[in-house]
Amino acid sequence: MKQKTRQMAHAAIIAALYAVLTHMQNILFPGSASMAIQFRVSEALCVLAFFTPAAIPGLTIGCMVFNLTFAGSLPLDWLVGSAATFLAAWGMWQSRKVKVFGLPALGLMMPAVTNAVLVGWELSVYIGGGFGINALYVAIGEAAVLLALGSALYGAMKARKLDQRLFG
Repeated sequence: MKQKTRQMAHAAIIAALYAVLTHMQNILFPGSASMAIQFRVSEALCVLAFFTPAAIPGLTIGCMVFNLTFAGSLPLDWLVGSAATFLAAWGMWQSRKVKVFGLPALGLMMPAVTNAVLVGWELSVYIGGGFGINALYVAIGEAAVLLALGSALYGAMKARKLDQRLFG
């Protein structure tokens, strides 16, 4: 029972962090977290899926909360964006042991792949343009965040053993 409560608390904290960070970014830098090429700083939190399965529902709910509470979000985004985040987090948890130079490189690319396909399709429906260009724009933004900020967060957590202290 104690473990389930702990995992639920972790998921809730991750969800809240994701939603708040994304809203704060959109307030400080309008459009940077909601356009075709987006650089959502909160996506760096996806690396938490390497350390705990609680990040899967946490990130998914956090994305859904942001999408439901952001005025510029459209109905497909509530489902498709959240599904992309779920699949990315699940894929990261599944691939957490596959490492290249000490980093879970395969997992770091999961958000770029899932969001490129799903959100790229969604953007094609809403704003037009070709699926390929929309998917490319989404993949670039996701890859940039995960490879830069996500890698830094992952490295800092490992170096300070925060992964073990928080989720161990």
